[in-house]
Amino acid sequence: MSRFLFVVPPLVGHTMPTVAVGAKLADRGHQVAWAAHAETVGALLPRGSRLIPVKADVSGQTPAQLQQRWQGLQRVAAFQFLWRDFLLPLATSMVPGVAAAVDEFRPDVLVADQQALAGALVARQRGLPWATSASTSSELTDQFATMPTLGAWIHQLQADFQHGFGVTDPVDLRFSEHLVLVFTTEALVGSLAAFPGHYAFVGPSIGTRTGTSAFPWEWLDPDRQHIVVSLGTVNTEAGGRFFATAVEAVASLTNRLQAILVAPPDLVGVVPDHILVRDFVPLLDLLPHLHAVICHGGHNTVCEALTHAVPLVVAPIRDQQPVVARQVVDAGAGARVHFGRVDASGLRNAITTVLDTPSYRAAARRVQASFAAAGGADAAADHLEKLACTSGRRNSAELGGRDEFFEGTGQMHGQLTGVID
Repeated sequence: MSRFLFVVPPLVGHTMPTVAVGAKLADRGHQVAWAAHAETVGALLPRGSRLIPVKADVSGQTPAQLQQRWQGLQRVAAFQFLWRDFLLPLATSMVPGVAAAVDEFRPDVLVADQQALAGALVARQRGLPWATSASTSSELTDQFATMPTLGAWIHQLQADFQHGFGVTDPVDLRFSEHLVLVFTTEALVGSLAAFPGHYAFVGPSIGTRTGTSAFPWEWLDPDRQHIVVSLGTVNTEAGGRFFATAVEAVASLTNRLQAILVAPPDLVGVVPDHILVRDFVPLLDLLPHLHAVICHGGHNTVCEALTHAVPLVVAPIRDQQPVVARQVVDAGAGARVHFGRVDASGLRNAITTVLDTPSYRAAARRVQASFAAAGGADAAADHLEKLACTSGRRNSAELGGRDEFFEGTGQMHGQLTGVID
């Protein structure tokens, strides 16, 4: 059996795909651990999971403070802030903890999320086989075709980061040369012809959720359609205007649908009886009852909806969301509205169009079928097992069957590990 270490940032959407994959590997008898910010990631892991705490400090600022700064930025400025003020400081703070986690856990394979650059750096420093966890497909698109200087700037930032840790041959840490796990399929991302063979498009990795909230299932009226309006875990506070627009958009549709808004009740205020406002909802349990999802274009939310053949109305805000929104529209599985400018009439028209036009549901079913065929977390686990097996044979030959790699590397196995109970 092999050891797999997942390195993830303190972000829900980037952690959740690894949870399902890790569970599959554990079920097959492998040893699995996460190296991550304990306070954020620990709550997302199943009981009994092994978590090695890693400092994830971003210039002494809390996630809420960073979010407040980020919310007022647009396109290029927001992207620059993401890299300069979040991803690179986060990576720098995580490197010592990830290195210690590698010393302790002694993984055969390290799996690094694309926004956990420290994982890729340490894997390369130690000569470890590593895989990229591409939790969103946006990084695989040519985002900088019209802004080549921005792309060059990001490559230089990464090179400077690696040089700072003594790396003389910097690479793009977002893409492993061994294995890139992409949690989508051709039906959504488009043609795969240009991608190298070690890119594995496995479809969404969706597992069970821990600590899901209760839901008043009796509120659902079987004679009406049901929609969810959600802006994800990071964007909710920025969505006051959008939620107000959604309430106004569906206010006159009381006879045909019920709407569930995932938002703080005090952000939304008083709503009609056919609208329910909840801080959290068990979305995976709700999806079989839904007829449409209105969201920000977050990759996880989109893939969860399409896994259940539920069409979407997407209102992307920033970062990778416009890329995902375009994929939804190109696939025919949803409509797009402008987050900052859509009015109640426009949003109502988008919602009713998606609900009333059969082609959207049919396209969602096509994407659903492609996801099922790709294999999801099971397929990802298969690829990781193959990588571990291949690297194990290579290391055995190189070391003459001796486990020398970790000799003298520091802390004894078991010293840092915490178990989620």
